[in-house]
Amino acid sequence: MKPTIVTADYTNSQHEKDIIMLLNDYASDPMGGGKPLGDEVKNKLVKELSKLPHAFSVIAYIENTPVGLVNCFEGFSTFACKPLVNIHDVVVLEKYRGHGISQKMLAKVEEIAISKGCCKMTLEVLSKNEAAKSAYRKFGFSDYALDPDAGTALFWQKKLTIT
Repeated sequence: MKPTIVTADYTNSQHEKDIIMLLNDYASDPMGGGKPLGDEVKNKLVKELSKLPHAFSVIAYIENTPVGLVNCFEGFSTFACKPLVNIHDVVVLEKYRGHGISQKMLAKVEEIAISKGCCKMTLEVLSKNEAAKSAYRKFGFSDYALDPDAGTALFWQKKLTIT
């Protein structure tokens, strides 16, 4: 079971279908919120991603079957004065977990990040998602702290209502 990892082409209709299917599977999983994507998101997501020059995705295939996805966005580190890549979604279909697919996708993301001159990669992970935390640690991710005495960074959110 050797995956092929590709950088998604947002104008490729097959990649569009694969991204939506994989992200919908993730959204439906308890670690993705437990609710499938809405129709509007399914219909517009890839088109909207294609408008963002700082967005990119990688897809894992096994024998032409899409089995994994990573969605990323380029950001900027003010302290390093260099770009960074934030990994926003990491998806591996349940049937294909435990075969190193996330590691291969993360390696592709790292290759892209290095080619863009990025100083680091960042991601968020739910505190109880032990499988994901293990995979990320295996790849070299760790808690983020400027000074250990100040503690580690937390990822917070405030949802906005658009009127």
